[in-house]
Amino acid sequence: MNAAERHVPVMLERVVALLAPALAHPGAVVVDATLGLGGHSEAFLREFPDVRLIGFDRDPAALRLAGERLAPYEDRITLVHAVYDELPRALADLGVPAIDGILFDLGVSSMQLDEADRGFAYAQDAPLDMRMDPTGPTTAADIVNTYSAADLARILFQYGEEKFARRIADRIVRERETEPFTNSARLSELVRNAIPQAARRTGGHPAKRTFQALRIEVNGELDVLRRALPAALQGLALHGRIVVMSYHSLEDRITKQAFAAATKSDVPDDLPVIPAGHEPYLKLLTRGAERPTEEEVAANPRAASARVRAATRIREKGLVA
Repeated sequence: MNAAERHVPVMLERVVALLAPALAHPGAVVVDATLGLGGHSEAFLREFPDVRLIGFDRDPAALRLAGERLAPYEDRITLVHAVYDELPRALADLGVPAIDGILFDLGVSSMQLDEADRGFAYAQDAPLDMRMDPTGPTTAADIVNTYSAADLARILFQYGEEKFARRIADRIVRERETEPFTNSARLSELVRNAIPQAARRTGGHPAKRTFQALRIEVNGELDVLRRALPAALQGLALHGRIVVMSYHSLEDRITKQAFAAATKSDVPDDLPVIPAGHEPYLKLLTRGAERPTEEEVAANPRAASARVRAATRIREKGLVA
């Protein structure tokens, strides 16, 4: 099965519509910060014949598959093996001073979920890995087998919003003394047994939140996002646009905060007049976070938790557009 058959891009039409005004001119540069299997990027290249695409992914397998999918446009694409917080350095290396559009489609990719041996899926038995970049230093097994109960409980609660974080953490620490955890099925079963039976009846698979929390910790996802968003906003050309699609309340909160900081003036609130050049440099394009339609969720269940925020740059070097 090729990449196009494996991947259904989330909120594709809306994402393209939000970025379109910034990509319609000759020589426009669009960055797909989370290339994955290239579904959104393919749409950008198809819809905007003059656009140049720079695609980032930390997963070499994703870059290879996306490269195959985007081969018809190879003269207009540059694929970069990097995490998206490396954006400023990568753009400098490529001689790109500013970008016209950028998409962040956060979280785990369809390919990573579907390939059992990557260890992302709680419903399939696999090595406890969860690294988006297989060359990364830390696996989920490392975390499960070495973190203290307090640290395990912290990440399960913060990143997984798991109400029974301490119970799960204590049980992990007790069980690993007998035998270290190496596979996802054993951990999934432990989590299920640690959660009271009444609480298992709602909210999907009992291990979902634990696996999400471990994945975020393994890949440093929230810290990367906190670094990447301000850099992306600074890299936008005048009238450039940014779209961020998140699947987790913490990702969405970080995005909301980054956008809010750039839509405020950088002078004290009690000044009666904002001096020229100190106006906000970002304008929101969405009211709150937009969600997929019921029809899209029915067709693509992985879209269910998606939230989209978008903004455009309205000031550069002291000028208001």
